[in-house]
Amino acid sequence: MRSTGWTPKVVPYGADQTVYLVIDRFGGLGTVYRETEVERTDLETIVSDFISGQFNDPIRIVALNTLEHWSDDVSADIATEIQTRCDIEGVAVPEHIRDFVDTHAGPARQLTLRLA
Repeated sequence: MRSTGWTPKVVPYGADQTVYLVIDRFGGLGTVYRETEVERTDLETIVSDFISGQFNDPIRIVALNTLEHWSDDVSADIATEIQTRCDIEGVAVPEHIRDFVDTHAGPARQLTLRLA
């Protein structure tokens, strides 16, 4: 069979949309870009999926925008967003993503006041 050189594209429908891909580790099975529905690659869904435990051992998040021709490692931004949401809700970062948040955003720091 002759090859056409065509490769399927993982680009959501829409003229200008940023897509977030999660690199997830599966121990001895390796590291993969997690498959997800095209409609579920937006920032809000990725953050919600992290908090609800949809990933095994996430290690990095890459954002890309094909219309604007850019990609970037946004792991620190996502980790900071997760930490911020947990702080606002007054809850600890869930155990299943604590390593990710600590690695990319640093552990939560509490300021202390000095009493005179």
